[in-house]
Amino acid sequence: MGKKSAFKIQRRLGTELPGLGKAGALERRPYGPGMHGMKRKKLSDYTIRLMEKQKVRFHYGVREKQLVKMVKNAKKDTSRAWVDTLVVNLEQRLDNVVFRLNWAPSIAAARQMVSHGHIKVNGKKVDVASAKISVNDEISITDKGAKSGNYLQAKAKPRLSAIPAYLASEKDGEKEKAKMVSEPLPEDIPFPFEKRLVIEYYWKVR
Repeated sequence: MGKKSAFKIQRRLGTELPGLGKAGALERRPYGPGMHGMKRKKLSDYTIRLMEKQKVRFHYGVREKQLVKMVKNAKKDTSRAWVDTLVVNLEQRLDNVVFRLNWAPSIAAARQMVSHGHIKVNGKKVDVASAKISVNDEISITDKGAKSGNYLQAKAKPRLSAIPAYLASEKDGEKEKAKMVSEPLPEDIPFPFEKRLVIEYYWKVR
């Protein structure tokens, strides 16, 4: 996804989504593309719910079919609100973890690094972006990955100022390695998010 497309999506949704990369989508105008400030028409309840769901989908870079499948699985967890389980599961995806460690400038770039074999989990290369990272799993970057443009760009200008508390990072010689030290919390999602609207959008999904 190009910068213009990413900015257009974020302006339409009225929210900066760090997973899409470069910041500043809302700096020039706080309204959607093609709209003119206060002339923006009132949105229907359905559209408001849809937009909130789209924030999640676009930030994490998952297709609707994938997201629906994750919603179905999350609803099987009766220990907490299913939407909390959904967010935790999204945060535990390998591509997201690589991004949250500031090893990639966007989640799409992190996904590319994973698919190119630049990331190891517990010492073994993993090339599946959706792989789940669990507590005590160790994540490291290969020599080639540490020289990649995505990694160097992220190190020069991190998209997020700090890594979340559920991750711990340290130097391993000239390279970085990290560990998931606790399960992510629903509050770790790095953008404003109204859970109730997503619950209402997917209330029919079983």
